[in-house]
Amino acid sequence: MTFGVRGLVYDREKNAVFLIRHTYVPGWQLPGGGVEVGETAMQALERELFEEGVIEITGEPVLKSIHFNRQASRRDHVAFYLIESFRQAAPKLPDREIAEAGFFPLDALPQATTPATRRRIAEVFSAVPVSPDW
Repeated sequence: MTFGVRGLVYDREKNAVFLIRHTYVPGWQLPGGGVEVGETAMQALERELFEEGVIEITGEPVLKSIHFNRQASRRDHVAFYLIESFRQAAPKLPDREIAEAGFFPLDALPQATTPATRRRIAEVFSAVPVSPDW
């Protein structure tokens, strides 16, 4: 089984969420990635948020749900966390992996936000039932 993490970084003051756009897949999505060998899910979440957003978690993230990601493989699961306590030392600059990154108001998400990202946001903020699939 493969296991990944995704984080919904929410800025309550701005009512905005942090999204990234990769250089190698289309659409805006939540930051995250695979859990490496010997790494906990929390360590992976911390590493991915820093790599993809220069974001440091400063409070306890909330595990919101776990999803089966059948698009990735027949055995891939994603742990989905809500992060409301964080610090961003500097804006994320483009690199080989991340083309763009930034905070977007909930009512003004980029048009190319992926369907899975929109579903996770709706599950957290609009009381939409949680899907077992990513």
